[in-house]
Amino acid sequence: MDFFISNAYAQDAAAGGGLMSFLPLIVIFAVFYFMLIRPQMKRTKEHRKLVAELGKGDEVITNGGMLGRITEVSDSFVTLEVADNVQIKLQRQAVANVMPKGTIKAA
Repeated sequence: MDFFISNAYAQDAAAGGGLMSFLPLIVIFAVFYFMLIRPQMKRTKEHRKLVAELGKGDEVITNGGMLGRITEVSDSFVTLEVADNVQIKLQRQAVANVMPKGTIKAA
């Protein structure tokens, strides 16, 4: 009856090595850093710079897809003119992109 169960033997402790067992984990972390974390940090830094440089007269697109011209800028908010005599106030962080001058007339 014992021929179905094989004997378990202890492996030699020096066979695995300490650093070699962590090598796959280190490689996976490096791949995640260079493929996911680093590009996201770069995009965040660029968006922070874009928001800091917003000024009156800039034509922008918001995260919601609205196109308009900035008429007033404060510390936390911008006022955006989306049509004649139609202005909305939104957070500076909601600005997704600054468009080239004349984009509103072309649209």
